[in-house]
Amino acid sequence: MDYEKSLEDLEKALLELREENKTVPIIVEGNKDIAALRKLDMSGEIIRFNTGMSIPDFCDMISQKYNSIILLTDWDRKGGYLCSTIKKNLESRVTCNTKYREIFAKRSMIRTLEGLPSWIETLKKKVRLD
Repeated sequence: MDYEKSLEDLEKALLELREENKTVPIIVEGNKDIAALRKLDMSGEIIRFNTGMSIPDFCDMISQKYNSIILLTDWDRKGGYLCSTIKKNLESRVTCNTKYREIFAKRSMIRTLEGLPSWIETLKKKVRLD
């Protein structure tokens, strides 16, 4: 793995995500994901999916409030299922951006959003050591 390239791509994606999050909400799975994004300086609205609501009810609520969202579920099996199901439920009602989820999945050796801040720190250390 090219640590320098990974770090560069992740930091670029985070910069774009911070900017986009000023006007577009991010949907995550749980509270630890929200904490991770706040640690990465996201200042916009972050919506937690795991509130006990069914996927269709959650999507109805989202579609009534927003025209577009950023879907940032974990990139493990459960997160993949949630992402595709939410996206399918919001189809033709809300624009779903999954670009950042794909970049983080490709450029990190972790499977969860909550692990992203420490993964970035690890990459920074590896790049400095090389």
